[in-house]
Amino acid sequence: VQLQASGGGLVQAGGSLRLSCAASGRSLSGYDMGWFRQAPGKERDFVGHINWSTGTTSIADSVKGRATISRDNAKNTMYLQMNSLKPEDTAVYYCAASRLPLPTTRSSNINYWGQGTLVTVSS
Repeated sequence: VQLQASGGGLVQAGGSLRLSCAASGRSLSGYDMGWFRQAPGKERDFVGHINWSTGTTSIADSVKGRATISRDNAKNTMYLQMNSLKPEDTAVYYCAASRLPLPTTRSSNINYWGQGTLVTVSS
């Protein structure tokens, strides 16, 4: 599976962004697709996930109420809608595909990673 993340950029606090993760190479059936983020000098953190087959989602407490994950099966694309952005949301956002369930699976066991897209939120 090849993953291509896009949609990052510079946004003012309180603004919104929609990130996309386009997948190619094979069917995503049975995969958990996830979003992670890594701020400068910090570890990579889980943001949320969607099970490609069932559509079941989970969202990390840090962004709950401000983030929504969705998918478009026809386009093989996952989305992360982020609203009410805060400066602390500034990070490189990565998408991932895991045969093991998210968010409990360790990052080292995740099968595929996208290249990341930078989100910068100015105050």
